[in-house]
Amino acid sequence: MVVATYSITDERAERVDFVGPYFIAGQGLLVPEDNTDINGPDDLDGKLLCSVTGSTPAQRIQEEYSEGAQLQEYDTYSNCIEALGTGVIDAVTTDDIILAGYAAQSENVGNMKLVGEAFSEENYGIGLPMESGMCEDVAAAVTQMIDDGSWEQFVADNVGETGYEPNAALNPPTPEAC
Repeated sequence: MVVATYSITDERAERVDFVGPYFIAGQGLLVPEDNTDINGPDDLDGKLLCSVTGSTPAQRIQEEYSEGAQLQEYDTYSNCIEALGTGVIDAVTTDDIILAGYAAQSENVGNMKLVGEAFSEENYGIGLPMESGMCEDVAAAVTQMIDDGSWEQFVADNVGETGYEPNAALNPPTPEAC
């Protein structure tokens, strides 16, 4: 079972059964707290932008929003966050909930912020082996967490005082039937 920021895609669904979505994220931008120049993807011309090598978020920025962004690719988002913290780059891009988690880490609180609105939709699911027979039980557990308020508490526990709130029009989602 994979319980992570695991996007449900058609390609993956050919090899994995999914429960979900359990969360709908969107691509976002993380910048230094004192940055006022970057408020969304259209503000990245001439800026140094970091993402993970070959990632969809980096490609989306270059193809759809800002061909003028200078992409710095690292092997992990942690390395991007370190570069942001030391002023080597201007912004980091990936899913907003991941960025909020980094901003909530004690060493980053008050030093980094998410800016702008999410500019994609990423449906996160729980991956199961094909035809494992676990789908209905896992879906029932996810639904219970949403219904009893645990889902909201888990989000709050992981983003702390960053001010991040999931898109209320999309979250919490209703998992699809197995």
